[in-house]
Amino acid sequence: MTKDFTIFQLGHPVLRQATEKVEDILNPEFQAQLDALMEFVLEKGGMGIAAPQVGISQRFFIMSSHPNARYPHAPDIPAFFVINPEIITTSNTQEKDWEGCLSLPGIRGLVPRHTHILVRYQTRHAEWVETHYDDFLARVFQHEFDHLQGHVFLDRVETNFDIMMEQEWQKLMMTRTES
Repeated sequence: MTKDFTIFQLGHPVLRQATEKVEDILNPEFQAQLDALMEFVLEKGGMGIAAPQVGISQRFFIMSSHPNARYPHAPDIPAFFVINPEIITTSNTQEKDWEGCLSLPGIRGLVPRHTHILVRYQTRHAEWVETHYDDFLARVFQHEFDHLQGHVFLDRVETNFDIMMEQEWQKLMMTRTES
């Protein structure tokens, strides 16, 4: 049975707070919380979710990737946990691309992100992983990582002209695919 999580929206103070490190990853209560959150995210079909988005002020998020109508070229990566993450290095190059967020429904923003990142994090088994992500996966990681710092994608948009409502973004994407 899935725990009913509430996705907090922009304006709720938890989204603007820096999170605290997860100290006891193997704690059975924390593990049960991870299971419930994974089930919730899979039901929502999102690319991931950070703990603060459901009111948990701790340093973890779920990351996944799968092609869909919004991101048809996304790689297919099963959902996994990223706990106590660190970004070790970032590329000098950045690219702008459109982002959305479950905590900012109906809004899209053209966000610059580093194209390559080297990261370190713990798994749900408390093992450390050091790896790099490129392009789309680097974007997803940075987006979720920002939530742990109390930031949302709108904080990174360079101009208000790079923000639009979902409905208008959908129209823009349709005209691009028809061209």
